[in-house]
Amino acid sequence: MSGTFYGLGVGPGDPELITLKAWRLISQVPVIAYPAANGNDSLARSIAAPFIPEDVIELAIDVPMRHERAPAQEAYDAAAQAIARHLDQGRDVAFLCEGDPLFYGSFAYLLTRLAQTYLTQVVPGISSITACAAAINRPLAARNDILKVLPGTLDASRLKQEIISSDAIAIMKVGQHFDKIRGVLNELDLAGQAIIIERATLDDEKVTRLADVPEGERPYFSTILIYKGGESW
Repeated sequence: MSGTFYGLGVGPGDPELITLKAWRLISQVPVIAYPAANGNDSLARSIAAPFIPEDVIELAIDVPMRHERAPAQEAYDAAAQAIARHLDQGRDVAFLCEGDPLFYGSFAYLLTRLAQTYLTQVVPGISSITACAAAINRPLAARNDILKVLPGTLDASRLKQEIISSDAIAIMKVGQHFDKIRGVLNELDLAGQAIIIERATLDDEKVTRLADVPEGERPYFSTILIYKGGESW
């Protein structure tokens, strides 16, 4: 029989935020795979490291982070083939994902390549936006508020339109797009209501009012939260 393919959410960074189910599977499966963007160390693996057995087979998936889609698609094709070889031999494979596997996660690209052929199970994880809300002790939204999650990669005009039509906003993938995002928020007079959270739940977590952040690129794992709804809390 073929093995089972698992997509495991390991949360935003703090190993103690891994679910019991993900922890159990990490400690049991014979093969663990994880993304390694541009050949760098894998955050997903570092989160799960305390629970990975010494004798497990590890597959580091080198995913090139580029604007062009083709290199990454080729990397996922190769990764799916490598994972399938283990599944065909009856070995279960767990793919580790930062946050939640199906929320801006690379697991989705493997899911579409493998789920039609192999039994696949997804274990949800704590997402970065909920971790960021916890870091600032403020609700994301309430009652009839509309919450939007926006990628910072959007162009300035689209970003502005989306922000205008929502009550609460979480902007992800901030990184090198920070100055563009801040420019939009300044135009909308929302910079004073925005907070940027860098590397949420990690030892070097940093929470700063947007107005106090200098210009320039921010860490990739940065999220901006804005609340402009009507709740007084």
